[in-house]
Amino acid sequence: MVAAELAPYVRQTDAADAVASLAKALRQLGHDVTVALPRFPGLEAAGLQLARRLTPLPLPSGGEVTVLDGQLSSGVRVVLFDAPVLFERPGVYGEGEEEYPDNPKRFGLLSEAAAALVRQRAQQGQAFDLVHLHDWPAALVPLSLRRLPGPSLPSVLTVHDVRRQGSFPLRDLDALGIPRELAESEGLLLGGKINVLSCGIASADAITAASPSYAEEMLQEELSGPLGQVFASSNKPLIGITNGVDYAQCNPATDTALVSRYDAEDATNKGRSKSKLLLELGFELEPDRPLFAAFGPLTADKGFDLLASALPALAKQDLALVIAGRSAEPMYAKIQALASDYSDVFALLADPDDAVLHRIYGAADFVLVPSRHEPCGTAQLFGQRYGALPVVSTSGGLKDTVVDCDAQIETGTGFVFEDLTPRGLASGVGRALAAYASPMWPRLRRRVMRLDLSWDRPARRYLQVYRQTLAVSG
Repeated sequence: MVAAELAPYVRQTDAADAVASLAKALRQLGHDVTVALPRFPGLEAAGLQLARRLTPLPLPSGGEVTVLDGQLSSGVRVVLFDAPVLFERPGVYGEGEEEYPDNPKRFGLLSEAAAALVRQRAQQGQAFDLVHLHDWPAALVPLSLRRLPGPSLPSVLTVHDVRRQGSFPLRDLDALGIPRELAESEGLLLGGKINVLSCGIASADAITAASPSYAEEMLQEELSGPLGQVFASSNKPLIGITNGVDYAQCNPATDTALVSRYDAEDATNKGRSKSKLLLELGFELEPDRPLFAAFGPLTADKGFDLLASALPALAKQDLALVIAGRSAEPMYAKIQALASDYSDVFALLADPDDAVLHRIYGAADFVLVPSRHEPCGTAQLFGQRYGALPVVSTSGGLKDTVVDCDAQIETGTGFVFEDLTPRGLASGVGRALAAYASPMWPRLRRRVMRLDLSWDRPARRYLQVYRQTLAVSG
């Protein structure tokens, strides 16, 4: 696999968790997996043990890059390409809302180095069977491979967020390391600009998306822009595979972050986690009052403007709400002001670490996910796993992971609202409150907690894609 992120070491988007969890799941199914990515400072700072290779990796462009090797506790191998001038920075793609201006050079180097590693391994008699590319930072690997001597290698490209396309001015072709004569023939030009993801779609043997519904949305120009037509005209099917959750990291029966553990068959101890969090937040200790939780990024894409506008109406309901987000995120100040106005029912937790997030899931009765854009999402999956039923919009993967409950709550795995307005959100919350008051509530929560949300099934689906790709390419 070639990626720019790997949880928990380097995480800026949901792709980091997907790469780490899929690699681990494939390893558990008996496959050798290597993840190649840039050497970011966070990797060693988070405790990853690395060994520097004595011999640098020669690059086709004439330079060379230092390579470091490591291994995760799961047995997944890690290869890091060390280029301090390009990657020793606080961010992965940029800082705040500004991307680094030299991203073409940074991720052009990643693709070139990954291709060189593939060729080197083949020459050493340790060839990879297939390369799995994640998002635009790795999308040039197939093109880089074709420019090197030797046999081609089958490739699968996964698009975790189609809005991140690697779109740059034409003057950045040299920084990407792509000759101008190749740009048009390889699908690298789109709408008068460089589009790295477009090249990846043209070059990869198979394309996958973060969920089936998101795959359908990616065909629409409203979401993908001109790239929507590239998907539509491609002769390769766009395969949606819904993400899972890592049960080793996401399990209320073993989670040491919780004050007490519980499971689907006996969720009694969930009440202890809830009581502890209510006290920490300064709320009145009313364990029977439903607790809602929402998780950042605090952006309009994630629907936090809707939640902020709906808060006065929600405050009139018998509920409590906690939001966890980063203080650097766009809507933090606005939500912080609302937290002050409604401090008796609303709390904002700034810059939470993973342990705090798990404690919120362990305490909450419901998780709010009012996203306008959600390729797959993890909050609703974590919520279901911890017995916090999701209240979600119909965006992307939310449709694939949450089945709307019927009026008698005899079927369904959460509450879905289609009207992306404050009133629509409040209506979804109202349905959740009615379910919470029903004598059927414990049965509903138990049914949801019994869902198979693990990465085993998605990993097996990826294996099918790999095998089909190998068969066609072979």
